[in-house]
Amino acid sequence: MIWNPSEGINIGFFTIRYYSLMFVIAFGLGWYIMKHIFKKENEPIEKLDTLFIWTVVATLLGARLGHVFFYEWEYYQNNPSEILLPFRFNPEFEFTGFQGLASHGAAIGVIIAIYFYSTKVIKRPMLWVLDRVVIPVASGAVFVRIGNFFNSEIYGHVTSKDNFYGVKFVREDEFWNNHSLSQITNTVNKNDAYNLIQNDPKFADVLNQIPYRHPAQLYEAGLYIFVFLILFVLYWKTKTAEKHGLLFGYFLILLWSVRFVVEYVKVSQGGIEETFGLFSTGQWLSIPFILVGIYYVFVAEKPFVDEI
Repeated sequence: MIWNPSEGINIGFFTIRYYSLMFVIAFGLGWYIMKHIFKKENEPIEKLDTLFIWTVVATLLGARLGHVFFYEWEYYQNNPSEILLPFRFNPEFEFTGFQGLASHGAAIGVIIAIYFYSTKVIKRPMLWVLDRVVIPVASGAVFVRIGNFFNSEIYGHVTSKDNFYGVKFVREDEFWNNHSLSQITNTVNKNDAYNLIQNDPKFADVLNQIPYRHPAQLYEAGLYIFVFLILFVLYWKTKTAEKHGLLFGYFLILLWSVRFVVEYVKVSQGGIEETFGLFSTGQWLSIPFILVGIYYVFVAEKPFVDEI
């Protein structure tokens, strides 16, 4: 498969980026799922609106800071203005959007937001909220990885073109970091340039040089569907949610185990492995979440209920 999508849906004066659209779908679906959960738990929907806003802000801010500190601190410490701005100033001014978002940072951000939400707004134990929030979070993870696929980022290692699952990411960064797009096509517009490379016979040699890779984003998205379904069934069809922390523990174990496994076929990001070796940066960052999940699975207890 040759994968060469445009950046988004062009509506004339504005382009709706596919990655941003996936985030909108993720948060929209998450709100819909939590609406039914709040109804089941007899919680007012007004409190859900607060949770939604806090979660959106915590996810984006945590994901951005996580990427900065976990994966590209060497760059951002010299360009601090770009941390929270969707622009690049060097070597020239360019609108980039927030291309660097780390799921580990998003997880930390959401947990912090849930702590304040549980104590200040809903007046429920923090684990009660986390046990329910993880269900839409798991569904949202599916769409985030699909967004990464549209962006041709977080792709896998090189594989043989004879493998049916191999994908040629025409827009992959690793290839173009060693080649000048403008010099090859003499075209300023990136979408036009990439389309020329794929469709113009003059650039067949360039297209042939781009390797086939594992579509790691789709592997991860597909496995997250199963994580979501497991959590969904446990909440709606069993009494698992009666034990505070149990669903949260299952979520941490399942989701970050998926991340750990898929990292074996994914091009590593960050440099933690250069210091500790053995595992990739994503795997090292996933291990603490898995261990915390195991802890909550073993210590989960039914909440105390006053006898009448």
